[in-house]
Amino acid sequence: MRKTVIKIWEFYIDGFRSMTLGRTLWFIILLKLFIMFFVLKMFFFPNFLNTRPKGMSKEEFVAGELIERTHILDTEK
Repeated sequence: MRKTVIKIWEFYIDGFRSMTLGRTLWFIILLKLFIMFFVLKMFFFPNFLNTRPKGMSKEEFVAGELIERTHILDTEK
């Protein structure tokens, strides 16, 4: 089993070494993933749990926010 895993690993390593255009494409893919998951998260997905009042647990804060936002959506209809 171990020899099979080593052979598969060596196969992929050899394939990546001989790539020319593939390295550029992998770089572009990794760059896009970095932008999507790290950069956009900072700007569009702030951590609302840090805004909860002191003494209130995370569960209570989230439940209250869900109820409040549901009530706001119901009144807009």
